[in-house]
Amino acid sequence: MYYLYGSRSGTPKRLVATFDSEAQLLAYVRWATLSEHDGVRQFEKGSPLAGYHGYSYSSEPLTNDDAATVDHNPSPSML
Repeated sequence: MYYLYGSRSGTPKRLVATFDSEAQLLAYVRWATLSEHDGVRQFEKGSPLAGYHGYSYSSEPLTNDDAATVDHNPSPSML
């Protein structure tokens, strides 16, 4: 499983979604990214990344956030 984290300046990263594969995760991030300027991204409204300015991901949990409380394999059609 792959873990997607949203980040904002000055706050700890937060788990926002999980995915079965890295390819799914990266495709979703590409779709959800509306723009990027000076390293700050704007994400699609309604996506798990909305309101965050960046993202990171890992094949292992990086925080104590509960994966059961976030969307698993979100897709554009879920909006």
